[in-house]
This record gives sequence, C-alpha cells and structure tokens, in this order.
Amino acid sequence: MSDNTLEYKGYHGNVEYSASDHCFYGKVLGIRALVTYEGSDIDSIEQEFQTSVNEYLDLCAQEGATPEKEYSGLFQVRVSPEVHRELVIKAEASGKKLNTVVAEALEHYAAAG
Repeated sequence: MSDNTLEYKGYHGNVEYSASDHCFYGKVLGIRALVTYEGSDIDSIEQEFQTSVNEYLDLCAQEGATPEKEYSGLFQVRVSPEVHRELVIKAEASGKKLNTVVAEALEHYAAAG
C-alpha cells in the first residue's frame, strides 16, 4: 500500500487533500458500500477513518448484514478470443493452468509497481 493509505480492522482507505476546503478526506477502498471520512489534519483523518469503519461494522451488525470484505481475489478479465487461445496454448505448453500464469503475471506487475 502507498503512503497515503490507512489500514484498520482489515480495511484500507485513501487520504486526499482538498486545497479549496482545507481538509483531508477519503473513503474505504475495495468495498461497494460508500464509507467516507474527513479531517482537518493527519491525526483527525486517521481517527475519522477508524470511526467510519467502526460505524460501518456497527450498522452491519444492527441490520444483521455481513460486512463486505475488501478484494475477494476473484475478478474477470476480458480479452479477445485470439489472445485467450494463445494464452491457454502457452500456459499448457509450460505445464500450467491459465489462471496460474495470469496470477504470476499480475503478482510480478504488482511487485514492480
């Protein structure tokens, strides 16, 4: 994660700055629910992030809903049928499944970031 990312109870949030409003703001990343927070300085934005996560978890508990987890690890990638065919052929030729090849490529890309 980058330097402008917060972490609390397994949730991550971003931190941005609005010069026109003179405040920091952000939202919890990786879930569909919109959980936002803002603060006037670094300490307050961290506290508001934690408060927002706690409020989200409390609301889920009150409603009997399961809180969303960030990033399930499952997503779809759309490519042309030709690229799909070539990838499967190359993966199988190397003794691997396509999913393994794609996961390795993405891990390499993320590490190079």
